[in-house]
Amino acid sequence: MHKASARTLPLAPARPPFDAVLAEHGIPELRRGALTTLQVNVGKLCNLACHHCHVEAGPKRTESMAARVAERVLELLAGTPQIACLDLTGGAPELNPNFPMLVREARRLGRSVIDRCNLTVLFEPGMQELPQLLAENGVKVVASLPCYLGQNVDQQRGRGVFDKSVRALDALNAWGYGTSPGLELDLVYNPRGATLPPPQAALEASYRQELRSRYGIEFNRLLTLTNMPIHRFAHELVRSGRHDEYMSLLVNHFNPGTVPGLMCRSLVSVSWDGRLYDCDFNQMLELDLGACHGRTGCTLWEIHSLSELEGRRIATESHCFGCTAGAGSSCSGALQ
Repeated sequence: MHKASARTLPLAPARPPFDAVLAEHGIPELRRGALTTLQVNVGKLCNLACHHCHVEAGPKRTESMAARVAERVLELLAGTPQIACLDLTGGAPELNPNFPMLVREARRLGRSVIDRCNLTVLFEPGMQELPQLLAENGVKVVASLPCYLGQNVDQQRGRGVFDKSVRALDALNAWGYGTSPGLELDLVYNPRGATLPPPQAALEASYRQELRSRYGIEFNRLLTLTNMPIHRFAHELVRSGRHDEYMSLLVNHFNPGTVPGLMCRSLVSVSWDGRLYDCDFNQMLELDLGACHGRTGCTLWEIHSLSELEGRRIATESHCFGCTAGAGSSCSGALQ
């Protein structure tokens, strides 16, 4: 369904900065609260190159997390007991050779693990044991499936992707995903173009009916995500002449009720090279952590515990309107 840097695509002068809109609604600057999630982007290598990808991931990308970085992630995870979840993303995180270690060690530490999976990766060379690894460790799978209609998915993600996705979902169901306690399978929807997602609950009901009746597929929840106006999607908006229109849509639908649930308030994002960011979107824009030891920019080796980042200011820019428009958008779906 769905090179100039996306940060060089400015808002029109009349459009207020994100922090100014917060202030207009009596909301103070964003600061991180108690940390619950460590999100780790293990690299930009992916077997797909989707049109909406904010990471600009693809088969030719070479950025990949090294073992020493993965080991430092686990050290800090062990030393920050309030973090309950390790959230692994990419690219296709499963293609990183340290993925099995991160999964097993995080589970050994008693933390839940999320695998943000594009589904088709299950059919890549060397991935035959992936479903077993995920199931045996109780990893939650959050899988991208931007529509239940094949043509729409293939237009957004590439020819043949939908058929592979259905086969992958069937394989995960066979391992108990979506049907057995402790094996959660969530699907992710994002719009094809410059629109906000429809109501999450109603769309989930449609997904469930269509996937069950057409393919016998079961899943737990559907998460609706807003397309972020950065990188590939931002360039697509510029090419179609709809960038300002989309940014106006996001700003005009700013919802103050979404702010308390923003993922950046309880999450820290780690890049493949060990740099720390307020969220995965800021990471892709290289928008440095709001504050670390009184300055911007910070790596895994400059802190003793991730809890040091609690209470720190969160760096914001115009893309933050994407998380606060309408029902809101986060890695866990709609916020309202």
